Amino acid sequence: MLSTLRTALFATAALAAAPAFADVNIYSYRQPELIKPLMDQFTKETGIKVNIAFLKKGMLERLKAEGKRSPADLIFTVDIARLGGAVEAGVTQPVSSDILSANIPADLRDPDGQWFGLTTRARVIFASKTRAPEGPATYDELADPKWKGRICTRSGTHAYTVALVSAAIYHMGPDGAKTWLEGVKSNLARRPQGNDRAQVKAVWAGECDVALGNTYYMGKMVNNPEQVAWADSVNVVFPVFKGGGTHVNVSGMAMAKFAPNRDDALKLMEFLASPEAQEIYAEQNYEYPIAPGTKPSELVQSWGSFMPDDVNLMDIAKLRGPALRLIETVDFDG
Repeated sequence: MLSTLRTALFATAALAAAPAFADVNIYSYRQPELIKPLMDQFTKETGIKVNIAFLKKGMLERLKAEGKRSPADLIFTVDIARLGGAVEAGVTQPVSSDILSANIPADLRDPDGQWFGLTTRARVIFASKTRAPEGPATYDELADPKWKGRICTRSGTHAYTVALVSAAIYHMGPDGAKTWLEGVKSNLARRPQGNDRAQVKAVWAGECDVALGNTYYMGKMVNNPEQVAWADSVNVVFPVFKGGGTHVNVSGMAMAKFAPNRDDALKLMEFLASPEAQEIYAEQNYEYPIAPGTKPSELVQSWGSFMPDDVNLMDIAKLRGPALRLIETVDFDG
């Protein structure tokens, strides 16, 4: 099946303003070209047609406005904060499936079945090969004065940063996380700005020595002729929390609250949780598959191995509010 999946048509889907009714309708934060090949394979194997509507902004607002009239069967998004936000907004419904339970580890799915992870990405340190080849070994060390003026990162209010701060609160407690975040801020080489790739570019340009970013951006840069030099200038370092592991986040899926095609949508969820489908999905996005027995691509493996933090991501999502308040309190972006 794996070889069959690898030969699936990699075509770009049209970005529809409103989704057409199909056997399964998806509202997706991820660009359609990243997931359509697997949808095509699913259709080939089952005869169930899939429609993808790309909604990078306003997905939850749209689902709430549509209510019971919504054609959405599934929600695809990234980051635990967004998955948790969908649950909090009341636009998902619980799913029970032995296949999903078997293929998706407990710490990467909602205990109540409201969302399920598909792939993970690690929040790592991109360290200059010449100025800081080993980088900080722990997230705690990012607050060490020896890194003063040497760290670059994106905005504190971005979902990726909020999730990391939430994890810091979980591991360090509110007071410890506040002291830590103040230390990180004092070590910044510049005001938080740009996306994750912009941080690596800043390391390449000598503006800072280490930067925070998600692993999959390394894959994107390596395969971009204009950015490969940025990637070549850094090592991927997997820091850990004291008493924990490397912070990971997730791309995932959820059943929409009023899914009109629930049975077929569940079949698609189970298909995407299969080891074969997950390896392809992860390879296309330079991420880590999570089903038992699966392996990341050779490129992703080349960055090294790590011990992921085993805290249930829903526990991290619950700390989103305190994390945002902490980021505001320390004026991280100021």
